[in-house]
Amino acid sequence: MHYRAIFISDLHLGTPGCQADALLDFLKLNTSDYLYLVGDIVDGWQLRRKWYWPQAHNDVVQKLLRKARKGCRVIYVPGNHDEFARGFLDHQFGGIEVVEEATHLTADGRKLWIIHGDYFDAVVQQAKWLGYVGDYLYEFTLKLNRYLNNMRGRLGLPYWSLSAYLKHKVKKALNYVTDFENAVAHEAAKHGYQGVVCGHIHRAEIRDVNGVLYCNDGDWVESRSALVEHKDGRLELVFWNAEAKAVEKPKLLKVA
Repeated sequence: MHYRAIFISDLHLGTPGCQADALLDFLKLNTSDYLYLVGDIVDGWQLRRKWYWPQAHNDVVQKLLRKARKGCRVIYVPGNHDEFARGFLDHQFGGIEVVEEATHLTADGRKLWIIHGDYFDAVVQQAKWLGYVGDYLYEFTLKLNRYLNNMRGRLGLPYWSLSAYLKHKVKKALNYVTDFENAVAHEAAKHGYQGVVCGHIHRAEIRDVNGVLYCNDGDWVESRSALVEHKDGRLELVFWNAEAKAVEKPKLLKVA
């Protein structure tokens, strides 16, 4: 499938939780004129604690570079886990542009603000040590999730995300997500944008927030999701079913 633009974030290359094989399938079978890497592409936090870099993660990087060489405009907006890349803003590496934020104009004329979103996370900005603790606990949950899904796979059951389930069940987490979405959309409106595309919270979503189109492209640790723009400017979330090598489109997430 060819799209006008693809937005992906929170790959977390360098961690066991990264679903690199599924991501490679997605990148091989989907092309675009623009490819936005919306932060947390490489997980510098985890790599500093313990080096983990299998061949599949290297293959993802090579695939991204190959897309840039073949004429796709690849734009990289670093996040908090790959904040080291913010030291190279306004440079290009292998044709990949590194910028602090970006503006994307859709085919139907909407101006979108492209940011990772960590600047709107009070934990990351005001208590970074707490962010590291949360990251450690999140990794533990993902490890448990992998064991559970290995068992489910043996039983012929589909993939299921434990951490996503827990986030849906915890009221404070839901309040945090809502506050984050509202804050990002409000700031986008202040800067004259009709919409915003971000990542960071690992929750794929398209919704209207007080007249501003809020889009979160999700992640490639749990949801295996991407935001895509069709040739007519229509935005849609797609979820990648690695086993079937097909795109699953969730209900009620299409935006005309």
